[in-house]
Amino acid sequence: MTKADIINQIAATTGLQKRDVSVVVESFMETIKNSLLDNHENVYLRGFGSFVIKHRAAKTARNIQKNTTITVDAHNLPSFKPAKSFVDQMKEA
Repeated sequence: MTKADIINQIAATTGLQKRDVSVVVESFMETIKNSLLDNHENVYLRGFGSFVIKHRAAKTARNIQKNTTITVDAHNLPSFKPAKSFVDQMKEA
């Protein structure tokens, strides 16, 4: 399912205009991104899941093509962890 499919589904379900739904969906995604990037805060959506920041420590890796070692700096990654109730519903489906 793409973002356009989500917008179409919500517009059909609620009866709102697609452009209004599009603004809301874009704003929702931007709010989550800003919370993670700018504020370094996790986002918890009860019954759905959590968007969390995972920290990866610095490490050494190998470039197989050139047979050299490289250093990968420490960095943060966004991650999604589904809620337990959501996982249980997926198991039943």
